[in-house]
Formats: sequence, structure tokens, C-alpha cells
Amino acid sequence: MNRYADRRTRALSAAEDAELAGLLVAPGADLMYLVGHDPPPLERLTLLLLASGRDPVLVVPELERPAAERAPGIDGVELVSWRDGDDPYELVARILRAGRYAISDGAWASHLLALEHATADCLFVAAGRALPLLRAVKDEDEIARLRSAAQGADATFARIVSLPFAGRREVDMAADLDRLLREHGHERVEFTIVAGGPNGASPHHGAGERVIMPGDAVVLDFGGVANGYCSDITRTVFVGEPGEEELRVYEVVASAQQAAFEAVRPGALCQDVDRAARAVITNAGYGERFIHRTGHGIGLEIHEPPYIVEGNETPLEPGMTFSDEPGVYLAGRFGVRIEDQVVVTQDGAERLNQASREPTVVG
Repeated sequence: MNRYADRRTRALSAAEDAELAGLLVAPGADLMYLVGHDPPPLERLTLLLLASGRDPVLVVPELERPAAERAPGIDGVELVSWRDGDDPYELVARILRAGRYAISDGAWASHLLALEHATADCLFVAAGRALPLLRAVKDEDEIARLRSAAQGADATFARIVSLPFAGRREVDMAADLDRLLREHGHERVEFTIVAGGPNGASPHHGAGERVIMPGDAVVLDFGGVANGYCSDITRTVFVGEPGEEELRVYEVVASAQQAAFEAVRPGALCQDVDRAARAVITNAGYGERFIHRTGHGIGLEIHEPPYIVEGNETPLEPGMTFSDEPGVYLAGRFGVRIEDQVVVTQDGAERLNQASREPTVVG
């Protein structure tokens, strides 16, 4: 059985265990994972049907059939195409038997509503809730791709800190990050956050026109896609020697990140890792300034399950990959965040990022 067929078998088994009749997969990461087909999400319906008691079916617009036929995981999947003027929802209704189905979270509302109208005897639920761990456990090839993407991000950080910061705009540094990620194997750049001084207190600031000044702490959070899998790294650097409070906050965040890493092991709960980081920051007096979860899963998407957050009692399993990224944010002043991607191993965890976590001074 090829890797895609094995994934489809496991996905359908998981759906059956969740008392579902099957799984409907729209364009996006899940379709890439299960078939290797990556069409754009458009008004024309593309949908993979995994249903109990029958072979998989991929419904595609006729004009996109040639691309679907070239998908690496199409073997074992019945390909059914429809032409403009046909009703693809009635076509799907004829294939599905009555029951409760999970459907991709990213399916267009217009497609879901049309399916509901065409299939009066079917109920649809969000796959993200019904089957949250569909892609959470990575195989060796996926981990190798994630490791390679992380190495490209590490190399980008090593290069960016050799460039001048002071006197340049955040957007200029973001452009450098974009260029360097591509030079180090990324075919697509997803984001380049450069947040200097008070902007660093906003976790998703982005990059703006502000000129980076001596004395700034600068949060660099960047990543993209290399060989199909994602990178995501954050480091906070200092333009000139950091002040006493900046250095203290940095050391608190670094200790919290290490505590979270040491909490990762098979059987630990996702919330245990979040609690480990949060305890360090709270004990240091900055608990109210840690305003987001400790981490998110990563793979074909930048953000995917498992989420490392209070209330998530999902047990960790070997092969799960996610970020470890605590932060402290002092409004109007500065912020510090340190992020690595980690993978759960048989007896603990491995960091995929190896870039220095020591305080880094730039010019």
C-alpha cells in the first residue's frame, strides 16, 4: 500500500471510530496529505469522498481532471469529473449514503450549504473538531522535511544578524528575511514579522515603516514552505547591549521555553507543556504579559493541531510536531519571544531548530 492509500485508510478508520459515515475533503492541506492534489479553492467544487463501504472518490471539474490524474496519490481513487452546467452537488448526493460526515474546515460555505440542500439525509460536522489529529503524527519523511525547513530558517537567522539593523525600517529587514529564506531552500515565504521597540509588544505586529533604533529589542518571527513543509522560528535580538530589564525578560522567556521543552514526552498532555512555560513566567512576575498559547502544531500548514494550550488534554505521541514559543510583552516598551519547532520522540523531544537561543546583539 502506498503512503497516500495508507493515510486514507487511517483517516477513514479514524472517522469510523468517531462514529462518522466518512470524511469529505476540500482543497487544502488535507487533500494534499491524502491524495497529493493541490488545486486552488474556487467556486467550482473539488471534493474527496472517503466513505465507509466504498472506494475513495475524487470529484473534480472537468477542466482540472488532467492535473488530478497526475497527483502522486491518485492510484486507488475513482476520479469523477463534472462539466460547467452540471450540478456537482447532486453528483455527490448520489454517491453518499445517509449519515454523518466530517468536512474540511476550509470548505467554502457556499459549497457546504449546497451539499446540505442536495443531501437531506446527511449531516456535516467540522473535521477540525471531529478528527483534529488527522495529520498530527508525522512519519519519518515528514519529519525530515520539517527538519530541513527548520535548517533553512536557522541559516536565515544566522545571515540576518550579520546585517545592519539600526537606521533601517522594519519593512527593509522583512524584505531581507524574505530573500534569505528563498536563498535557503524555501519555495514560498508565508510571513516575516520584524517588530522593533514598542512594536515588539504586539505578537503579530508584522513589519511597518518604523525605523529600528539603537537600544531596541527586535522580535523576528519568520517562516515559509520548503519541500512542501513549513518552517516557523522566532528570535529576539538587541540593537546594542540590552538594558537590565530587557536582559531579565529575555532570560525569563528563555527559561520558560526550556521548561516547556523539558515537559515534552509521550503521554504528557498538551496543556502540561503550556503550564510548564507559564509557571516560569508567572513566578517571575510577568504572568499577565504572556498573552497567547505556548505553541501550535506545524506540518503542511503553519498552524495545525495539536495546540499547546490550557484545556487541551490531548496526550502527546511520538511524531507530533509543534512550536515552543512563550513570550512576554510589555505594552509601549518591548517584547521578547523565542520559538523553536519540536518533535515528540520515543523518550522525550527533539528541537528541529538549532539557531542560537543566547541573547544576540546586532548593529
